[in-house]
Amino acid sequence: MVVAEFVSNLRNTYGIEFKNLALLDEAFTHSSYANEHRELGISDNERLEFLGDAVLELTVSDYLYRKYPEEPEGKLTRMRAAIVQTRSFSAFSREAHFDRYIKLGNGEEAAGARKRNTLLEDLFEAFCGALYLDQGRGAVISFCEKIIFPKIDAGEFLSTHDFKTALQEELQRSGDAQIEYELLSTSGPANARIFTVRVLDGKKELGTGTGKSKKAAEQEAAKAALTTIRADK
Repeated sequence: MVVAEFVSNLRNTYGIEFKNLALLDEAFTHSSYANEHRELGISDNERLEFLGDAVLELTVSDYLYRKYPEEPEGKLTRMRAAIVQTRSFSAFSREAHFDRYIKLGNGEEAAGARKRNTLLEDLFEAFCGALYLDQGRGAVISFCEKIIFPKIDAGEFLSTHDFKTALQEELQRSGDAQIEYELLSTSGPANARIFTVRVLDGKKELGTGTGKSKKAAEQEAAKAALTTIRADK
């Protein structure tokens, strides 16, 4: 079960007290831990991650829609993408100290998975999925009011970036560019795919990126390419 210290921290910091602690425990059980302890018959957090992803997308979308009534759909979409990306959700996990309590298999623990951004993103989504099942979307909204919405209000996500467009513009300054994005690999279970993509200019590889969708991976690859190109100038 989840440790008493964490349960107390949730109550004192966020006003959250789970009715069903088994849901909270499941949210913090990585597949590697469940696989190493099959005799316990425990479930990992992948299904909760799937649910939490959808709940968070709706919750963030609703907040942005109401907060920025004059903004067009395109800008709201870019802002939402910046909020629900791996870097943001993993940062939220660390802020809430979720990284301290995830249960990992020995191999993943030894490999440093506790610090892995994609794992912490999944953990944040799984927690919100468990909270939704335990107490409904109102509880998820209340949690977001403490950990996500203040950052939106502070304008942290107003400067959204389309790295693919920026890369295209950067390369076209030097002449014609033949940019192509190539899928290198797909890993992970069906409900938690991780895509790896590389961006090419002709036959020259400019950068690689990973993400939970091909579009997100393409943006990360373009961002990596831009970083390299600008560092070489």
